[in-house]
Amino acid sequence: MNPASPIGHATLWQQLRHLSWPELRHQPWRNLTALMAVVLGVALAFSVHLINESALSEFSAAVRNVNGQADFELQGQREGFDEALYDRVSQHPQVSLASPVIDIDTLGLVNGQRKAVRLLGIDALVAPALNLDLLPQAPPQAGRLIMLQPDAAFVNDTARQQWGLPPTDNAASPTTIRLQQGVDTVSVRVQGRVALAGEPVIVMDIAGVQTQFGWLGRLSRIDVRLQAGADREQVVRELNLPRGVQAITPQASAQRVSNLSRAYRVNLTVLALVALFTGSFLVFSILSLSVARRTAHFALLGVLGLSARERLRLVLAESALLGLLGSLLGLILGTALAQTALRLLAGDLGGGYFPGVTPTLQWSLLAACVYGSLGVIAALVGGWLPARMAQGLAPAQALKGLGGASPPNHLPWAGPVLLLLGSALATAPPVGDIPLAAYASVACLLLGGIVCVPTGVAWMLGSGQRPSRWMLRHPLALLATSRARHQRHSATIAVAGVVASLALSVALTVMVASFRYAVINWLDTILPADLYLRTSISSASDNAFLLPEWVQAISQVPGVARTETQRVLTLQLDPAQPAVTLLARPLGDPSRTLPLVDAPLPPLPGEVNVYVSEAMLSLWGARLGEPFTLPLPQHPELRVQVRGVWRDYARQGGSVVIDARDYERLSGDTRVNDLALWLSPGQTAASVEQAVRDTLRRSNTDDNLIEFASPGEIRALSLRIFDRSFAVTYWLQAVAIGIGLFGVAASFSAQVLARRKEFGLLSHLGLTRRQILTLVAGEGAVWSAAGTLLGLALGMAVSVVLVKVVNPQSFHWSMDLTPPWPRLLALCAAVMLAGTLTAWLSARSTAKGDLIRAVKEDW
Repeated sequence: MNPASPIGHATLWQQLRHLSWPELRHQPWRNLTALMAVVLGVALAFSVHLINESALSEFSAAVRNVNGQADFELQGQREGFDEALYDRVSQHPQVSLASPVIDIDTLGLVNGQRKAVRLLGIDALVAPALNLDLLPQAPPQAGRLIMLQPDAAFVNDTARQQWGLPPTDNAASPTTIRLQQGVDTVSVRVQGRVALAGEPVIVMDIAGVQTQFGWLGRLSRIDVRLQAGADREQVVRELNLPRGVQAITPQASAQRVSNLSRAYRVNLTVLALVALFTGSFLVFSILSLSVARRTAHFALLGVLGLSARERLRLVLAESALLGLLGSLLGLILGTALAQTALRLLAGDLGGGYFPGVTPTLQWSLLAACVYGSLGVIAALVGGWLPARMAQGLAPAQALKGLGGASPPNHLPWAGPVLLLLGSALATAPPVGDIPLAAYASVACLLLGGIVCVPTGVAWMLGSGQRPSRWMLRHPLALLATSRARHQRHSATIAVAGVVASLALSVALTVMVASFRYAVINWLDTILPADLYLRTSISSASDNAFLLPEWVQAISQVPGVARTETQRVLTLQLDPAQPAVTLLARPLGDPSRTLPLVDAPLPPLPGEVNVYVSEAMLSLWGARLGEPFTLPLPQHPELRVQVRGVWRDYARQGGSVVIDARDYERLSGDTRVNDLALWLSPGQTAASVEQAVRDTLRRSNTDDNLIEFASPGEIRALSLRIFDRSFAVTYWLQAVAIGIGLFGVAASFSAQVLARRKEFGLLSHLGLTRRQILTLVAGEGAVWSAAGTLLGLALGMAVSVVLVKVVNPQSFHWSMDLTPPWPRLLALCAAVMLAGTLTAWLSARSTAKGDLIRAVKEDW
């Protein structure tokens, strides 16, 4: 570099301001396209992070609010444990305070509404010492002992809002709420409020709950506060807890929800980063063509003293500037998107992991710095190869038109190596139940496929083949194909973004379609009856059930051919892990009534045989043909034999199916939650439903406590929930393909602009403007077709990883690969048409000027 040159003494910022800033302003549309790619990528990723973290933080705070400031909890299964343990705990010398609690999920009926609600039975003289928010607050005229009345209820603000209760209570005429108990109700009077936040909660005196809801002699948990300096582990050992009772920290519930939703949150974040990943290719396309268009500019600067290293730094500075500006705008947009989503979706995002939570936005400076840095890094990654192109320029030759900036092709083996590495990573196990290796596999497959674009284009265009007779008769087609083949390295720049975005869109489309098809087949197997009756909504099954006499009465209703019962029970195997669902139902032939993964093993005589879902294998270590410990009521350490594995897409935490006769014999529990009805020939579901309701009314039972649904209604509802869960995926997929198409538009626009001299020469040789447009459109069609085929093939490879690796490792269920070919072909046709049309429109815009005059620039 010439030390006397003013360029040699200029700082990088001065070079950027004087040399690059005019260029960035000169092509605002293309630079805006690259900028928006970074903005959208950062905004989507940052908004998903804010939504998930805000919802999780709010839910954790609500759990801590309910549990209070206890040092630990003694907790059993949902059926509770003997209250005799309370005397032993409260009398321990190192226990400062012990608060008994009954915690029930039930249903409340008020003003004709049926809502899920959490019922807490507490000792009002003890519980507020651990948690002041549990202190019942009644009007002064109600009296100080109103909280000890067995039917006095105190509700939080969330329950008031959902049920439309008045903001203040009248002690003389309190509002009455009916709480479900079986197929009957218990009436309670709202006498005041509690300050608990989060989900709807009703607080009552523990004695009243035990008496009215069948919990005499039982407790759900005991909250324990220790004396100062006491050793928790020692106290737990000395208490000699009965089987089935565990000592857990108050944070275990929040940790359980965090573990359950972690895979969903991580997958959403990765999908949000897809847009940022695609944006890197768009930055690569824009800067590559910008460098190619400025070949003479860089060559002149090189002759004047700008070194190769400084040209590299200059282009990287341009990409960093795009990344920095895009990240700042993306963080602002992401914050606005998160705020809007929290207001409209309550932090759910369709996953259903945070029920009853209305979170407020919790903005994090650290997260903003992380995601902002990702935007800058993505832009720098996209600008690295264009910077190397500028660095490798030979200034003297470029000024003479003998050389120019071209994409480097030094590592032809890099593509196959990345593809092999991606295939190898797909076989690696997950890390902490997160498929990190599978995500790396997808990235390697995408990068390897992009690197192989020039080779793929050459192979598809047949670089060594003689032109066909049809091409010899159509010179424009021959010229377009020949140029596309010989300039295949430029195709990497033109179609890299569309290959990446199309591959990701194809992979996501195949994954969602495969999952949806699997869910439809699964529903067809588990819904064989004509009509279904259930006693609860959501997960509120503690106090919503049918007794055997009601099942018998419904079975004798005219029009009912036969019935089949199901008992649903949640089992907590580990306080920090999601609960396991136990389904007790008549099995008959399991290979016909259950969607089994493989053929079941023969039953072992004298053993309790069960069927576990795929999640039980991954989360709990259950093994086919081996014994497994199942904590049933009255048998907290029951050993059962795993006879088969079935697919369960409804319960991510795992589920176990046991024959109803075995369950009733072992537990003595004859209650039923769901009832399947097969109708007699000629009967309709509506007539049978009305007959069942009439039977209940004749026994003075409220028929509003049960719900009916046909298999078609359940299937439609399940698919609506499915589509809602994947709604964010659809939006992220649309953003990715949109960014890819913007990349195609920007790439062809810049290429056409850089080829004005070539078009002028062709016009000078006799080609009409229409023929030049046809030529460019033909090149666009060839490159778009090549990119579409490569994107389709690459997307199918990535979809195999998503369906066969990511889904089983994240959610612990398997499915068959089912590509929706009509939708995929329509997507590919749209991308190819968009690429061809973009090339034609770009050429048409450039061809408006005097093309022959452009040749003068070479004279």
